[in-house]
Amino acid sequence: MPRSLFTLVVSTLFSLAQATGVSAETLVLNNVGASPLTNDRGTGFLDVIGKEAFRRNGIKLSLIKLPAERGLSNANAGIDDGDFLRVSGMEKLYPKLVQVPEKLVDMTFVAFANDPAVRVDGWGSLRNYYVGFIKGWKILEKNTPNGTQVILARDAEQLFTMLEKRRVDVVLYSRLMGLEIIRRRKLAGVRDLSPPLAVRGMFIYLNKRHQALASKISYALAAIKAEGLYDAEYGKVKAGLGMTE
Repeated sequence: MPRSLFTLVVSTLFSLAQATGVSAETLVLNNVGASPLTNDRGTGFLDVIGKEAFRRNGIKLSLIKLPAERGLSNANAGIDDGDFLRVSGMEKLYPKLVQVPEKLVDMTFVAFANDPAVRVDGWGSLRNYYVGFIKGWKILEKNTPNGTQVILARDAEQLFTMLEKRRVDVVLYSRLMGLEIIRRRKLAGVRDLSPPLAVRGMFIYLNKRHQALASKISYALAAIKAEGLYDAEYGKVKAGLGMTE
C-alpha cells in the first residue's frame, strides 16, 4: 500500500473510532527526557512528535517518569509498554524490547563544567576529573573510562546541584536539556564544553508484545518529518534556547 494511502487509512480509522465513542488504546512508556524535549504538560518537542506518531496509529501515548534503570527493566518485563527515548542497542541488554526503526531525535552528549580551567576532549580526558551522570544512562556508563571517579545522580536536578556545589568537576548530560536547566536555574558560569563527547540517535522501544506496532510507528515518524512538523517543532526548541545553529 502506498505510504500516503496508508496514512489516510490510519487517520480515517482513528477519526471513526473517536466519532463512535470507541476509546483509543493507551500505551505507557517510560521517559527519561526533560524540558525542552519533553515536559509534564506534554507540550515539549518530543511530546508533540511522539504523541502524533502514536495517534496516527489509533493509539494514545502516555509518558511516565521512572528512574532510568527501572524504566528499562519494567519495559523489558512487560510491566510497562516500552521506553520512549534511548540509544540504539538496548535490545541487546533487554531482549524483550523492540526498537522502532525510525530515529526519534539526535541527542548530543556533552560535559558541563563551572570551572574555566576544566578541559574535556574525548571520553579519555574524563579520567582527570570527578564526573557525575545519571544512573541508568547506558551510553555514559559504557563510555566513561575505567578508573574515572564517578558519582551517580538519581536525576538531572540532583546532577546539576552536585556541579553547582562543586561536588564534581563535570557532569555528563544532553546538551539541549542541560542548557535548559542552566537557563531555568540561572546557573551563572556553568557552560557546555566542546567538542561533544558523542552524538547518538535516540529511539522508541516497545515491549515485544507490541512488535507489530514498531514498523507502523516508524512510518508515522518518517511521515511527520517529511511533512515539516518535526522541523517546525524543533525550531521552537532552538528559538527558546536562543540557538542559531
